[in-house]
Amino acid sequence: MNHPAIDYPLGPFTPSPENPVLRPGPGAWESTNVYNPAAIVHDDRVVLLYRAHADDIVSSIGFASSSDGVRFERDRDPVLVPEHPYEIYGCEDPRVVRIGDTFYLTYTGWDREAARLCLATSTDLRNWTKHGPMLPGLNTFAGLRTTPTDEWSKGGVILETPVDGRYLMYVGEGNVYLAESEDLLHWRLVDPDPVLVPRPGTFMGDLVETGPQPLITRTGHILLVHNSAVLKPEGGVYYACGQILLDPAQPTRPVAAMLEPWLEPTTDEDRHGLVDNVTFVEGLVWFRDTWFAYYGQSDTTVGVATFRPDQA
Repeated sequence: MNHPAIDYPLGPFTPSPENPVLRPGPGAWESTNVYNPAAIVHDDRVVLLYRAHADDIVSSIGFASSSDGVRFERDRDPVLVPEHPYEIYGCEDPRVVRIGDTFYLTYTGWDREAARLCLATSTDLRNWTKHGPMLPGLNTFAGLRTTPTDEWSKGGVILETPVDGRYLMYVGEGNVYLAESEDLLHWRLVDPDPVLVPRPGTFMGDLVETGPQPLITRTGHILLVHNSAVLKPEGGVYYACGQILLDPAQPTRPVAAMLEPWLEPTTDEDRHGLVDNVTFVEGLVWFRDTWFAYYGQSDTTVGVATFRPDQA
């Protein structure tokens, strides 16, 4: 991602008055909910790779593009659909990064028992080659709560700049871990202990999960935007977004963390939907001198928040 030097924390971001920028579409496969998009700039347009489904909640991934970051044109058909047993009930929650001439897409394969972080690659963002689950056996909820199986992983976000000859990927829902790779196809955990864990009594109280791809700041630190959830006493959840800073010399060690969210539910779309009270960011791009952060609104529509450094 080409962008100017950034500082921590990145922002402030302001939700767009044009929200939602994507609503459920005319095709049957996206007729009920669209949310949690990956975002990237390609051919001078913002491309969203977004999760969508009908009433059956079997997700596919769609393609939409925009010349201004707000008004999107979308393909009629999805670009990634369930095919294999590990993803038969959904290809969910993508993140994307370009390294060299290849796009690397991480997504969740869902079989209604286990969530498995999966990888696909492409040279054009529409035609994808699947490489299967990335970290078999990993359970990122370990020590927090019981999952249907002993395997559960989501939310792989790859740092496009290698560190000491290896690529880094933060991964996890529940807790966040660090993985590494030399070739971007084969991954292993760096440390069995998590990098980021919930912090009771804060907006990170019950769950943390990665957001969009990490960035390098002006000081050379790694900036990781993340999502966090609190379980409400009366039932339901409250998802908001934070940021942490990590030392690339010790990339499993946070050195700073926001104590308050930079994005949280404020509008009707944020507060009411398939899952109420959710702002869940998965896409972040620099485009037209502006940062665009794309997020799911209550698992039903897509919103965007923007930050212009020259107006800060």
